[in-house]
Amino acid sequence: MHPNCIFCEIAQGKRDCVSVVKKDHVLAFMDVSPINPGHILVIPQRHAVSFYDLDEEIYLELMLLVRHLAVHLQNVFKPRKVGMLAAGFDVDHAHVHVLPMHDYHDITSKSLLEGTRSNATRDELEEIAARIRHFFQ
Repeated sequence: MHPNCIFCEIAQGKRDCVSVVKKDHVLAFMDVSPINPGHILVIPQRHAVSFYDLDEEIYLELMLLVRHLAVHLQNVFKPRKVGMLAAGFDVDHAHVHVLPMHDYHDITSKSLLEGTRSNATRDELEEIAARIRHFFQ
């Protein structure tokens, strides 16, 4: 675990999250400030600053989970597109955003600049996560 890393704390179970799915080396959980309902973060459980710093096995596991989640988000939310973004400016731990997109700007900084990202409640996140988890059973 890397000191003062919120994603390491989440991966180690020391900080709460609404988990969607956990694999051998990666974890997917709901973003607490989603751009759109269904916004998921996928992280390696071991600290790495950037996705390209990951061992190949973990990188492949992470990206396969991103792909599977994208299919499930498409099925659940029926967006125009499902987007992914690996920017890493907000938390210095490799992570990929996967989210339903209804508009081109859903995955740009426009929602951040305009302050239109929501603060979802725990119940809202749990309900959405359950709808997505259904596809993993």
